[in-house]
Amino acid sequence: MAGKGTGGGGGLGDLVKAESMIQLAIALPLGCVIGWLLGAALDKHFHQNWMGIVGILLGAVGGFIQIFTTAQKFLKRGE
Repeated sequence: MAGKGTGGGGGLGDLVKAESMIQLAIALPLGCVIGWLLGAALDKHFHQNWMGIVGILLGAVGGFIQIFTTAQKFLKRGE
């Protein structure tokens, strides 16, 4: 019982890992949705039909950047 929580990361370490994995799973879809919503709003405002697609693409790029940044931090810690 004395070693409980000191080896293997413990409960808090597991929660931090789970939060990082959830962040990775949400980054790309959320970036695409936010980009699409902003692009659709700009489409309506400027009476265009292409800004929603550009918003989706920019959101996807932002999501990938977030995924790579989080993965690099996760791998740098050696976990």
